[in-house]
Amino acid sequence: MQSLSELSQNVHLLLERYQALQQENASLHEQIARQRQELILTHSELLELQQKNRRIATANALSAAETNEEALKRINALIGQVDRAIAALKK
Repeated sequence: MQSLSELSQNVHLLLERYQALQQENASLHEQIARQRQELILTHSELLELQQKNRRIATANALSAAETNEEALKRINALIGQVDRAIAALKK
């Protein structure tokens, strides 16, 4: 049978371990909260980069589809519109 002092020592040791585990648990909860926040930020950055990637892909697809001849036609059409606008202003 354990003596009262041994029992007291065991209870004291148990309380110390319990407090250490509580501190570790609190620390782990803080770490989880920080990692969740980091995950939210990373996800937000990922969405922004995906949108940017789609815009770049669309721009590249549009510019690649246009040949030099098509670009020249568009430029000539724009020049024609500017000429007509200038003529209309002179009237």
